[in-house]
Amino acid sequence: MKINEIAAMVQGQVFGDGDLEIHGITGIDAAVPGEITYVTDKKAAKMLLASRATAAVVPEYIEDVKIPQVAVKNPKYAFAILLNAFHVKPRKHLGISEKAVVSAQAEIGANVTVYPTAYISDGARIGKGTTIFPGVFIGENTSIGEGCLIYPNVTIREGVRIGNNVIIHAGAVIGADGFGYVFANGGHYKVPQIGGVVIEDDVEIGANAAIDRGTTGDTVIGKGTKIDNLVQVAHNVTIGPHSILVAQVGIGGSTKIGAGVVLAGQAGIADHVEIEAGTMVGAQAGVTGKLTKGVYLGSPAKPFRETLKSAEIYQRLPELSKKLVELEKKLASLVPDKPGGA
Repeated sequence: MKINEIAAMVQGQVFGDGDLEIHGITGIDAAVPGEITYVTDKKAAKMLLASRATAAVVPEYIEDVKIPQVAVKNPKYAFAILLNAFHVKPRKHLGISEKAVVSAQAEIGANVTVYPTAYISDGARIGKGTTIFPGVFIGENTSIGEGCLIYPNVTIREGVRIGNNVIIHAGAVIGADGFGYVFANGGHYKVPQIGGVVIEDDVEIGANAAIDRGTTGDTVIGKGTKIDNLVQVAHNVTIGPHSILVAQVGIGGSTKIGAGVVLAGQAGIADHVEIEAGTMVGAQAGVTGKLTKGVYLGSPAKPFRETLKSAEIYQRLPELSKKLVELEKKLASLVPDKPGGA
């Protein structure tokens, strides 16, 4: 692929020889002649000077760099597009394996691939172009849209609704019972979980993530949301579109999360919490109540600047404790002995 063709693909402007051939794209340290790499800012010019790459995607023209450059508004996005163009192979339609179990009452769309040992139950509906990998279980009356990728050993329980172009990675469980019990007669009585799960279009769910069905009503994951590995989403949670949930996030039941929210790794969200759209919650933060739009850190989660001030004071506690002891001693020396004292 010529550099001019690459520029057209990413809507960039070429500086230098646009007729050079490029056969791959990789990171700046690993690039070899014939490959294109990328940087996100002009500060990386020194790295480009040391790189063996034939060309680079840049945010703007870098004068000291002599190799051809493709200037784009968002180099990381261009990098993703080019990785897809150079390295991702189109999916092949392989049909339904004889070693898969597919109910006669299931509806299977055109160009669906079902690998061996997959199990598709009565009333399930699979949209065209979807791929079901080995060991996948799809429950009764579950619907999966078009162009989806369901990787090995995913469990999708009954009554789940999944949109188009959804990716679910290995070992994820969608639609398991919510954790609902009531204490009665000296024990924990299970509350039946009769709701469902709705996964909207363009969602990606990481390996071994768990999204529970609603007690009544649905747990909803909004369009374009990306969920990392080992994330727990409890019953009746609603997550707005284009949110990001990083690894090991845990969300309690009936929590409402707005659009474009970012929950960093191991953030813990209590039940019945409300988080406004555009909010960012830092790693290992603990959230209760309601968060208005902003950036939060700590446990309990507090606004970013407030948490930083508290952390600064906490780091000084040994020093402050020592000074307090010294002041107490000085104060004691200034107080005269009581009359008649020993």
